[in-house]
Amino acid sequence: MTVHILALETSSSVCGVALLSCSDDAVRVFVQEHDATGEHAERLLPMADGVMREAGIDRAQLSGVAFGQGPGGFTGLRVACGVAQGIAYALGVPVVPIVSLLAVAERDRNRQAQTGAVRVVVQDARMGEVYLGVYQDRVAGTAVQWETLQAPVLLDAADVGPWLSQAWPEWPSTGHRPPVLRLVGDALDAYPDLRLIRLDGIDTEAGDALRADAAAIASLALQAWRDGATLAPDHAMPLYVRDKVAYTTRERESGAGGNPRAEGFPIRIEPMLPEHLDDVAEIESLVQSFPWSRRNFQDGLDAGYTAYVARQAGRTVGFYMAMFAPDVAHVLVIAVAPDQQKKGIGGRLLDHCEQMARSKQLPAIILEVRPSNGNALAFYRHGGYQQLSTRRDYYPAADGRREDACIMQKAL
Repeated sequence: MTVHILALETSSSVCGVALLSCSDDAVRVFVQEHDATGEHAERLLPMADGVMREAGIDRAQLSGVAFGQGPGGFTGLRVACGVAQGIAYALGVPVVPIVSLLAVAERDRNRQAQTGAVRVVVQDARMGEVYLGVYQDRVAGTAVQWETLQAPVLLDAADVGPWLSQAWPEWPSTGHRPPVLRLVGDALDAYPDLRLIRLDGIDTEAGDALRADAAAIASLALQAWRDGATLAPDHAMPLYVRDKVAYTTRERESGAGGNPRAEGFPIRIEPMLPEHLDDVAEIESLVQSFPWSRRNFQDGLDAGYTAYVARQAGRTVGFYMAMFAPDVAHVLVIAVAPDQQKKGIGGRLLDHCEQMARSKQLPAIILEVRPSNGNALAFYRHGGYQQLSTRRDYYPAADGRREDACIMQKAL
């Protein structure tokens, strides 16, 4: 089967377009790049036409459109997302969003030919801050699969070393000794002290000041396309991480800065125990109109359901409970404390659940969500879930009524 993927990357000053063609395991990549801040919108489509002409590919032959979704420059992210959506919608093909920090890790792996290293990607976010994400690659047959150890967060550049010192012991290691930890990304040039970070008990090294490029986006998109991790064009969205850049004088005087920042202590995913149930039930009551009770959660533990909590600095900030049947994984309930939402915790919990399902060799994972819960629908679609069907009158609703459930599924 022949696959043609157009990839767009504009998270930095570099505007890049790549056309990846894969046929009978032979992969060709055609790339055009231009470094000019503020010219992404006018250059992106002509560059896309250029790489397709060079490859001899007509637009109608495209299998999908990938884009670097961020984090990065706000305007650049919106341009890439919008253009990808427009092309994909016009051609009736899916969109493949790729985290730009992961593309940096992919570039470093290709340059170093080093498998299994933990790659800490640090990208300059300006104002003394960095975007940070942590990734580890594993070889599965002939394919390379990436595990996200830390979804993108925002940190003060000076806090990267202390944050890593607390976080790295929680990450899985390969073999009989800790893997190499490599720092890569353009923040290494913006904040040279990052190159001096050394952690006790793990080999630490500073790599190159890389940025995401369209070729890496295309490579990751091919694997995502094969895995079915695509979206309908209208479900694609940028990954900003920092929600706000401009602040009023009053906000600055009160200490406002880039947000949401990573907390000083890392998130730990731990098995749910009876002593967590009060916290779990409280979080559930804060986020659901018709919440599970503490007894419901206790019954789930007694029944042997898989359940984990997200803990930070001694506090339970999120949880999930799932049932692993012989043929499918079923997320029964998942929630994050209101004041801790939009910090990547929900993504960490869902990713953990998916990893557990993969370890049991289950082919898919399903869950239910209210059609009226737009934020949850967007969250799951962003994670690669697609609506499978509708379950009528599944949820209780106000005034004794019932609400349907959207059944969503992700192939593993």
